[in-house]
Amino acid sequence: MTEIHDTKESFRDRIATVNESGKRNWVYPKKPKGRYHRARAIVAVFLLAFFFSAPFIKIGGHPLLLLDVINRKFVILGMAFWPQDFHIFVLVMLTVIVFIILFTVVYGRLWCGWACPQTIFMEMVYRKIEYLIEGDGHKQRKLNKRRMDFDKFFRKVIKHSVFYGIAFLISNTFLAYIIGVEQLGKIITDDPANHIKGLSSILIFSGVFYFVFAFFREQACTLVCPYGRFQGVLLDRDSIVVSYDYNRGEPRTKPKKAKSIANPGDCVDCLSCVRVCPTGIDIRNGTQLECVNCTACIDACDTVMEGLQRPRGLIRYASHNEIEEGVKKRFSGRSVGYSAVLVLLLGVISFMLLSRNDIETSILRTPGSLYHEREADVISNLYNLKIVNKTFDALPLRFVLRDQKGSIKLVGNDLTIAAEEVLESALFIDITRDNLPSASFQLKIDIYSGDELLETVKTKFMGPDPSAKESNG
Repeated sequence: MTEIHDTKESFRDRIATVNESGKRNWVYPKKPKGRYHRARAIVAVFLLAFFFSAPFIKIGGHPLLLLDVINRKFVILGMAFWPQDFHIFVLVMLTVIVFIILFTVVYGRLWCGWACPQTIFMEMVYRKIEYLIEGDGHKQRKLNKRRMDFDKFFRKVIKHSVFYGIAFLISNTFLAYIIGVEQLGKIITDDPANHIKGLSSILIFSGVFYFVFAFFREQACTLVCPYGRFQGVLLDRDSIVVSYDYNRGEPRTKPKKAKSIANPGDCVDCLSCVRVCPTGIDIRNGTQLECVNCTACIDACDTVMEGLQRPRGLIRYASHNEIEEGVKKRFSGRSVGYSAVLVLLLGVISFMLLSRNDIETSILRTPGSLYHEREADVISNLYNLKIVNKTFDALPLRFVLRDQKGSIKLVGNDLTIAAEEVLESALFIDITRDNLPSASFQLKIDIYSGDELLETVKTKFMGPDPSAKESNG
């Protein structure tokens, strides 16, 4: 727990984890418990299970999730995505940004408290281990103030060994998302001399994760992450955040003095909400950038209120207007509208994914080449062909002109593109002079695999001006 200052406005002068001299106040939060903590623990179990198992899950023999940045290949839900799908990536990123903005405006930092990896690993993994080895917050403080003895040395060695081991496991899992579990298995089982770069990356990332969760901790949220600072422009009086009901709680009165004061508040100034806070703030001071909406203060306050036989909810999820007016507004027209916008964006992305082509083809006239006139008034154009196979199967392809009489001749044999291959070739398109609508016009080319139409590509065809022949004639 950080030092509690008498001056009610002192929290505005600095963040809770820094003292007047600029040095860090180490936070020793009390072990949380309660209905919200149990709910968060259940969510954390599912998220952690997904994180550690996703690289090993296969859909049709292919990874559920692979982010191969090096080779610019991404596999999501068993579907391969390439640089040619960049437009989908841009739309997804825009949707994420809109989601963060709109979701925060309505629901505050719900993401930080319930789903952020920093919070999940810190509070539901590392902090749990620390409680198990060193005890609750006050016991950790006493242990750190003690001189080094065998018990302290043993506990520290065990804790930091487990901390680094988990960081090593997290690092390997992250690497599995990038290079795949098969390649990761080779790095682990093969001679280390053959994988110096891979092993070095694992050790470096393991060290970073260990440092963040063993030492840097809540400062990743209060100093590094910009999300907390965005609150000042994203939140308004209707945003639902973890709030202290000052109308009900003030004036703060100890139970023994309550009888001697007219209309005493329900807050007994026990500081339970402060002692349990992982970022060391006093939620009674209002919304602060350090608050990650972890709900630990809600559980702590509810426990005290139950013990005093008073209603729960002195600290709860609520908007400023709800606290001020005393009227619950869980779903306003704005929140419904924002949620509808997010659903619409997700629907657009889903449609683009479902309608996405299995191949990406470009057919362009060869630079610097003119049309060639053959016998029998046949006009021929040479094209460069580039095809990306986005599937995991080899595809035999054939090309058919749409709405135009003519023929397509591939350079080489029949075209079959291997799985996940980028193929470059060339082709000729021949059209008789009598079928030329103009000297330059657009062609549509249908690309089939068997009887299935995969894609329609547009390109330009150049030839002599048909009107010139008629005038000469």
